[in-house]
This record gives sequence, C-alpha cells and structure tokens, in this order.
Amino acid sequence: MSGNGRKVTVYVRTRPTAKFAQEFIEYLPDGQTVVLRQKKDCRRGVVNNQLCSWSFHVDGVLHHAPQEEVYNRVARPVVLAALEGYNGTIMCFGQTGAGKTYTMTGATESYKQRGIIPRALKEVFAEIKRRHESTITVRLSFLEIYNETLVDLLQPGHGAMTVVEEPGGGVCVKGLSLHPVHNEEDALNLLFEGEMSRIVGDHALNRNSSRSHCIFSIYTESRSETSSDAKYVSSKVNLVDLAGSERSEGQVLKETVYINKSLSFLEQTILALTDRRREHVPYRQSKLTHALKDSLGGNCNMVLVANIYGEAAQIEETVSTLRFASRMKRVQIDPSVNEHIDPVLHVKKLEKEIQLLKQELYLQDIVANRTGMSYDRLSEIQVAEIRWQVKKYLEGNLADISIGSVRQIQEVFAQFKLAMQEQERKVRAELSVNTTVEEKTEPTAEPGGMKEGIGEVKGQGFGLELAGSNEKHVVHRTKKAKENQAGRVKQAEPALTQKEDPLLTSEGDTEGHKPENNRQEPQGLSSTSLTEQNRPDSPPSKEEAFEDFKLELGLEINCILKENKAVLIECRTKLKMLTDGVNAVKREIDSTTSMLQKSREHRQSRGEFLSEGEPVVEEAELALLLQLRELRTRYRHEYEELCRTRAEVNYCQNLVDQCRIRLLTDFEIWYNESFLLPEKVQVILKSGGSIRPGLVPVKEALALEEDEQNQYPQLHYEQAAGSFSAIAFYNANRKLHRRSSNRVVSQTRSFRKHSRGPGIKLPES
Repeated sequence: MSGNGRKVTVYVRTRPTAKFAQEFIEYLPDGQTVVLRQKKDCRRGVVNNQLCSWSFHVDGVLHHAPQEEVYNRVARPVVLAALEGYNGTIMCFGQTGAGKTYTMTGATESYKQRGIIPRALKEVFAEIKRRHESTITVRLSFLEIYNETLVDLLQPGHGAMTVVEEPGGGVCVKGLSLHPVHNEEDALNLLFEGEMSRIVGDHALNRNSSRSHCIFSIYTESRSETSSDAKYVSSKVNLVDLAGSERSEGQVLKETVYINKSLSFLEQTILALTDRRREHVPYRQSKLTHALKDSLGGNCNMVLVANIYGEAAQIEETVSTLRFASRMKRVQIDPSVNEHIDPVLHVKKLEKEIQLLKQELYLQDIVANRTGMSYDRLSEIQVAEIRWQVKKYLEGNLADISIGSVRQIQEVFAQFKLAMQEQERKVRAELSVNTTVEEKTEPTAEPGGMKEGIGEVKGQGFGLELAGSNEKHVVHRTKKAKENQAGRVKQAEPALTQKEDPLLTSEGDTEGHKPENNRQEPQGLSSTSLTEQNRPDSPPSKEEAFEDFKLELGLEINCILKENKAVLIECRTKLKMLTDGVNAVKREIDSTTSMLQKSREHRQSRGEFLSEGEPVVEEAELALLLQLRELRTRYRHEYEELCRTRAEVNYCQNLVDQCRIRLLTDFEIWYNESFLLPEKVQVILKSGGSIRPGLVPVKEALALEEDEQNQYPQLHYEQAAGSFSAIAFYNANRKLHRRSSNRVVSQTRSFRKHSRGPGIKLPES
C-alpha cells in the first residue's frame, strides 16, 4: 500500500435493489469500468446536444458483494499498512440511501453484516496478538460534524472543539477525547455508544438517514520489544461516513443546506488538488475539509467507496457520484512511514555510544604509548593546576601551558576569561576609589561628639538604622499578633481541609466542640465491632446501633462533623457581630443625616452667608459632613465583609448537611449488612476472609446469591455466530441494547415527572 507517485484508490458499490436499471448501468467484464446511459429529453427541441452516455474507470466494482469481500478488497490493506506506520483513510461517498453507513458500520443485528469499522477493529487486535515482538497501543476517537459544528460522540457535551494545525503539516481536533482500548470488546462498546449518539432522520430513501458526517479514527503506536532502538512508528486510520447529497424541503432543509454545502466544498478541494497550477487549496472552507486536510492528498493511503443507487429514477445522482469518484481518482498521494524517536531511549543509546568511544580512545592511547590520559570531567585538582599555570603564564613566569585533551583546552580558555573579568573589576574599583577621594569633603562634627563619615553609622542617616525603644515594642507586638493569627488559622485548617473532601462529609450528633484529643484513626478501631461479634438473634434498635456506629466505624466522620460544626458556629458568631455592627453604623448614618438636614434647615431659616457666590458652611455642619462620609465608607467596608462571611456560613452549612447525610447513609448500609442480610449471603461474604459486612452494598451482596444460578452465555453466542470470535461483537451488542433500554426508561421517567399537574396522576412503571 505504500509508494511514491500513487493515486487515490476508488471502488464503486451498488446497493442491492429489485429494480436495477440494467438498460442504463452496465459493468464491463474487466471489473473496472462503469458505463452509464440516459434517454434524451425530447422537450429540448430538434437541436439537442444533451450528453447521454458516460464511461468511468475505477479500481474495482463491488456489485452484489458481501460485507467480507468489501472489507478484504477495500479496507484490509489499509489496516495492515497502518500497523506498519502508514496513515490511512477510507471514505464512503454517495447519495442518501445508497448504503454508506451500511458499508462503513454495517448492521448490529447479525455478525455477518458487520461493516468496515467492526472488522477493522477485529483485524487490529488479531494482529496485535500475532506480533509478539512488538508492543502496540490503540486509541479511538469518534467525531461528528453536524451543521458545521464539531461534536464528540464519545463524550457528548464535552465542550467546544476546534481544528488546529500541527507543526508537521497535519491537523488535529483540539478538545476531541482519545480513549485507550485493550481488546476488541471495549472498542466495539465505544463504537456502538457513539452510533447511539449520531443524528439520524427519516428520508424517502432511508428511514434512518445519517444527517451528519462522522469520522471514526483508530490511532496506533508500535514499539519493538526485541530491539533497543529508540525509534517507534505511529499511524492514524480515518474511517469517514459522509452524509448523503440530496434535495429536501421542510424541516430538514437546514440540515440539507449544510450537508450539500460541505460536500460542495469537499469537491472544490478535490478539484484544487487535481489542478497542478493551483497553489492554494481551500481546506478551511468547511470543518469537514479542514479536519481531513492530512487525508486528502497527503501522507496517507486513501480509498474512496462510491455508493450508488442502481435504479432508473436515481440515474442523475449516480452520474454525480461517479464524477466525484473520477476526480478523486486523480488526486496524488505520497504515503510514508510515521517514524519517531523516543527521547529517553535515544539518550540511553547516546550514553552507551559515548562509553564505547571512550573505550576506543583508551585503546588508541595504549597503542600510541600515551599513558595517564583522561577524557572524563576534570577534577578539582586538575582545575586548580590549570588555574595556577594560567596565573603564572600571565605573570610571565611560565613559558608554556601543558595541554593534553579537549577538556583541558576548554578549561584554559575559561580561566583566561575569569582572569580578564577579575582584572576588569580591579580597574573599575580603583577608578571608583579615586573619584570618591576627589569629591570627598571634610566631615562635620555632631553635637554629641560623633562624626559623620563614609561607612560610619549615623542616628537616622543611611546605613544601619537603630530603632528606638518604642519602635522595638511596636515591632514585637506586630510579630506576636501575626503569630497568634497564624496559629488560629492553622488550628482551623484541619477542619476546613476535611470539609472540602465530599467523600468525608456525613451526619453526626449536634455538639459544637472539637474532639481533637479523642480523635482516632480507622485502623485503631476496636476488635469488638458489632460486625465481628456473634450475630444476635434479634437486631438491636437503630438508636443503640447508631451510638455504637459513631464510636467505631463512624468515628472519623463524626469527628469531622463536629469540627465542621465548630467552624460553622464560629462563622455564625462572626456574622452576628458583623450584622450588629452594620446595623449600628446604619443607625448612626440615619442619625447624622437627620442632624445635617436640621442644621441646613436652621441655616436657611436664618439666611445664608455667601462668599464669592457660594454659601458658607458652618463648622458644625462641616463636621457632620465629614462624619457622614466616614460613616458611609465604614458601612461599605463592613457590608462587604458581611457578604463574604454570609457566603462562608452558607458554605459551612452545606458541608455540615452533607456530613449528616453521609453519616446516616453509611449507618444504614452498615446496619442492613450487619443485621439484615440472609445467612447464605453472610457465608459468601465470610468465605474469602477479606470481605466483611459494611464494605459491600446491600444490592450487590444480595446479587452474590443470584450469580451462582446464572451461567455465562458463551455457548449461545457460539451457536448464534458460528464462531468463537463473535463473542466480543455480541457482548458489545448486548451492552448496546441494555444502554438503549436504560435510556428509554430514563426518558419515560423524566416525561412522567414533568407531565404531572393538578388532577393528573400517571402510573409508575
């Protein structure tokens, strides 16, 4: 499948129909030529230049071909080449109802009707089992393009995704999830799960017509286990199921517009690739062409399956499909192996090569009678020796410097550089001292007999400042306050940390103190737990059992609940103080505003004094204005602190409620498993020795008894499929139907929930 100067491989597949138009569609015996004919339209008049005959040459015709033959001819070479490191793309193109989805995915009802994707997954994992000398990892992704919107079918609602360019010229979808799989059944589960999320609609030619383009990608990475080479190969196989080109009206008109628009852009991209004079290829016109940039005429083995509907009424769409196939066949591809180098293994390989080169150097030195040569890093003694020689050489006391290796040459140059930098610093220091001496003035005497000079300490000048006694006390008090505050935060930190973990929240008693000294770890529980004692004839009351549960298995959760309650009480106390303070400030603001209003009314009643056209404010009124401004600023700050504290109270209250719910839930599970389980289930739990009551949910524990009566339906699968290899397919199919049933039940319950109103009562299922 690899080679230079190749072109896209094109196959034509006909949908089976009882009304096959033999007079209009003819397959020549060579198996590679399709001839189409069409009657002339007599309404065009005497001069009628209408083209009525076409001949298309393709790589193969799949007429009435079963699914296995389609896979062997179309997809198997691409899949096998992908395991060797070649990228691949298989694309199905054609009108609506021509069998694209059936070719790509097939039917899940029958094992023999599987499409290309399930068979490719089976081929990949079968090859992995055969290739014992390699470690091959497989990852999957499933992308849908609906109305020019990218959707991750394996994680619906995951978020916005965009197509981004990669440095090597390829593209990737940013935000698309990649799922590692280890066997065929897991891969088929992901495929069927994505197929359930696809957009389908009713059409005249197909009851479940695909309304979107889908790209199912298989990523492989192969590393050799027998070779220590750092190289490994990777590949990507895109299995593309395009939506059908059509003419529609009504509700599906918008979908049809987007589908036909993207297919038109795809055809424009193909025309640009076939025209060698074109320098620009419009990949970014649509999401489909942008996502397939590295598949259309790139480093990829590409195969196109043109699906046609062989009836006379669909002859125009058949001609359009085969025209697109003929254009695609002219696209040049240049597949090559995607080879990479593992950096970790590459470093180890280089280290080993360095060691071999050193050994070869030692051997050469012995042959040349050069003993004592070292090619390792220089020791401290050798560096000191070179430094001494450089110093003597610069002083003129040494004529030559002995050099025996490249490392010594590098060290000599480094010592020369250090000597030059040191000499430069000395020169700058001498120039600085000379300048300071010239600009220095006579020192003036201080009143206390102290003189201010360079480097001397002045009481409040530059240099070392000495704080007074009052300043020392202020610093000491500030430091002590910070330590007290930090200690308080540290004491509250364990409770807040425990609250942030939703797995540790539960319910306990209503005391508000912190049980710091009585707290114990779960490993230290007493061996006299109710679950390990002899089972009583009648179960104890829940009140007594709840008190015992809080002292043993629920001790940790109960302690966390008490800590959270203590923090909640503290926050509520702070909230009350802040509320009282805000109310007090509000009352002061109202009182000050009232006094200011009275002062203004009194001043206006006596008459106002004007200064340069502006009224003169009295001193008392000015004081009230300043006081009002200060009160408003204070109110704003305290109100903001009140809002923050209120949010903290709500958060702590929520955590306390979660703690209560968790504690009650754990107690109910422990009580049911310890006292209410049947004796048969108790025997099953205690038979292994490592599972005891309180660790297994009640539903799962009761299911242990039922599992002994159920048998694995392997024989049924073998009889239904006729092969042991079909077990993975039927397992995935069974899980698909189970998910579909669960989805229908959940939708029914949601409908009942939202449909209930006054006077309406729906029966429960």
